[in-house]
Amino acid sequence: MQFLGGNRRKLRLADDQRNACYPHSLQFYLQPPSGNISLIEFENLAIDRVKLLKSVENLGVSYVKGSEQYQSKLEAEVRKLKFSYRENLEDEYEPRRRDHISHFILRLAYCQSEELRRWFIQQEMDLLRFRFSILPKDKIQSFLKDSHLQFEAISDEEKTLREQDIMASSHSLGGVQLELESVYKIPFADALDLFRGRKVYLENGFAYVPLKDIVAIILNEFRTKLSKALALTARSLPAVQSDERLQPLLNHLSHSYTGQDYSTQGNVGKVSLDQIDSLSTKSFPPCMRQLHKALRENHHLRHGGRMQYGLFLKGIGLTLEQALQFWKQEFIRGKMDPDKFDKGYSYNIRHSFGKEGKRTDYTPYSCLKIILTNPPSQGDYHGCPFRHSDPELLRQKLQAYKIPPSGISQILDLVKGTHYQVACQKFFEMTHNVDDCGFSLSHPNQFFFESQRILSGGKDVKKESVQPETPQSKPSVQRSKDASSALASLNSSLEMDLEGLEELLQ
Repeated sequence: MQFLGGNRRKLRLADDQRNACYPHSLQFYLQPPSGNISLIEFENLAIDRVKLLKSVENLGVSYVKGSEQYQSKLEAEVRKLKFSYRENLEDEYEPRRRDHISHFILRLAYCQSEELRRWFIQQEMDLLRFRFSILPKDKIQSFLKDSHLQFEAISDEEKTLREQDIMASSHSLGGVQLELESVYKIPFADALDLFRGRKVYLENGFAYVPLKDIVAIILNEFRTKLSKALALTARSLPAVQSDERLQPLLNHLSHSYTGQDYSTQGNVGKVSLDQIDSLSTKSFPPCMRQLHKALRENHHLRHGGRMQYGLFLKGIGLTLEQALQFWKQEFIRGKMDPDKFDKGYSYNIRHSFGKEGKRTDYTPYSCLKIILTNPPSQGDYHGCPFRHSDPELLRQKLQAYKIPPSGISQILDLVKGTHYQVACQKFFEMTHNVDDCGFSLSHPNQFFFESQRILSGGKDVKKESVQPETPQSKPSVQRSKDASSALASLNSSLEMDLEGLEELLQ
């Protein structure tokens, strides 16, 4: 791909050529884009794509995915940003081209760390799910073929022959008449998740999957392909980072739009140790509330719990000295020798504050990271209660938190539908007596600060008498300056030729 300064001369393609480039409103992004693009358009497409993915994230937290409200609001966002979303619309070439190129631009920005890759993959999957849900049935087979998915819709005769077996095995069908539902013949290896859950009919090495269940398989294939592509892009990234005009822009994108990191610098000294017990019942999210309770009862937490809870406390304002005192006092209550704590545990606390090892200043875990990584095992208390708790145990916890029965039913229904962040947001609204919290919950520390804002009548959590440390300037500030200077140079008439870019983006 070639990048040009100034305005790009658009190539005029015949209608049949344009349709052949992008036959569908959604795609697996199997081939990278080719041709010329101006650096100005490169920037604009990247920013618009990030706006779209942030909308996907926020709507997914605020509404149940697939609901009427979610679908209509997301369609409005896609249409506003001029990306493709529906089949059979006139002159869809440009929106589909924008969709194609912008996806590959963000691969460059979001391949740089595991956290960025995880966020990017999740939002792209949700966007694909939305587009597939409004894809006309007569277009599905051709989309599957163009995406290199060997999923074939069976004939009505085959469906009638196996009707009883398919209906008995596929719970998603419910009372649906099978003749009204498409059924796909899929290689057994591609339907392992359905097989493990005993939700699919198998015969001669093939799974017979109704349309309602095929979405999960398509998304799993998309996730696998995109994850591999991002890993390959990350290994080849130096080829792009060597260009001084692109590197600041890509870094700015990757650091500015994945949500607030809730690092401790702006909150140091705002919370004292004797406040923690009362704050845990008033303003802690359920994940941190259960960790605090387990720590107080057992005087110990395993590594996963210490990391999740320790970084949360760091984010709400505990200093390194406070953190060392907090953990040491609690562990000594559990009959641990002070010398053993100093030798075995204090190093890890200092490490999390960036004072040991690589001097990395770790930030608190987001909801997405807690939900998707390091699930708790027996004896652990970390994780997300809405994701990792047994439903009956979760019900008991909600009762203990004085959630009314009708509210418990609403939350459990959301959990059953795997809408964990929406369930936590509903918990926030019920415990703070608000009809609409006015934000999309994506981080435990966000839960805390929004709670404190409401409880203090719109003011921040009250500061300790100790004078807080002067916040250091964050690296993102410098990145913003670098990005601004990079964007100012986009009108340059210089021409850049990245000969290996197509291979890089594969």
